Amino acid sequence: MNLRKRHLRAHAEVNTSAMNDIMFFLLLFFLIASTVTNPNVIKLMLPKSSSGQAVSKKTITVSITKDLRYYVDKKEVPIADLSATLQSYKKLATELTIVLYVDKTVAIQDVVEVMDTSQKLNIKLVLATEPK
Repeated sequence: MNLRKRHLRAHAEVNTSAMNDIMFFLLLFFLIASTVTNPNVIKLMLPKSSSGQAVSKKTITVSITKDLRYYVDKKEVPIADLSATLQSYKKLATELTIVLYVDKTVAIQDVVEVMDTSQKLNIKLVLATEPK
């Protein structure tokens, strides 16, 4: 039988509400930051489209900026070397798809040149657009 008074004991408490708030804000920040950033894309103003298209798993990105600079996977490539660069990617993968990102101010002739190059190399090409 325990005759000692129980109310004289010290109670240990750990307050974690402030730490919970900090962890929540950090989680929220990293979730927002991870959805906003995409490291494989060069900033362009894409044309709008109401229909979407699926892209195969083995893709490379070709980007054309408004000042007619060509990029293959974020590496600047002269237009004369574009065919050779795409051919080297074709050797690495059997089924290859090019996702073409073109600024909406670029003339259609420059887009057609890339399309012709991909057609000659027998590579599928998809034109990237933004949803409306």
